[in-house]
Amino acid sequence: MDALYTAAATANGREGRAVSSDGQIDLPLAMPPALGGNGKGTNPEQLFAAGYAACFASAMAAVGREMKVDTKDASVTAEVSIGKDGDGFGLAVVMRVELPDSLAGEAGQKLVEATHAYCPYSKATRGNIDVQLVIE
Repeated sequence: MDALYTAAATANGREGRAVSSDGQIDLPLAMPPALGGNGKGTNPEQLFAAGYAACFASAMAAVGREMKVDTKDASVTAEVSIGKDGDGFGLAVVMRVELPDSLAGEAGQKLVEATHAYCPYSKATRGNIDVQLVIE
């Protein structure tokens, strides 16, 4: 792969800070209440969900242009779950894709499947994380 852009961020654990090298991200980190924390900060699952949703939506716009369909009224919500997986922890993702009525049925299904094949986050998670696609 020939890198077009590289992002860098530093964190010191789930109870600390996450800071990007350019200073655009500077966030407190905290365990969510569901995992015993106080929730007074973001967490890796929220950051991953935001990144995946944004990437998938942008990928869908690119795929939509190629397929000659309008995706401007579509939106994507990524739900990232963490749970026990053997001796450690694992992630699972539900991608909720809200499509306009004009993309109902087979056209929307084809768009979402093509997007999932194209999206860099989807490629990175394929075979590693269970990703469920839900069209709404």
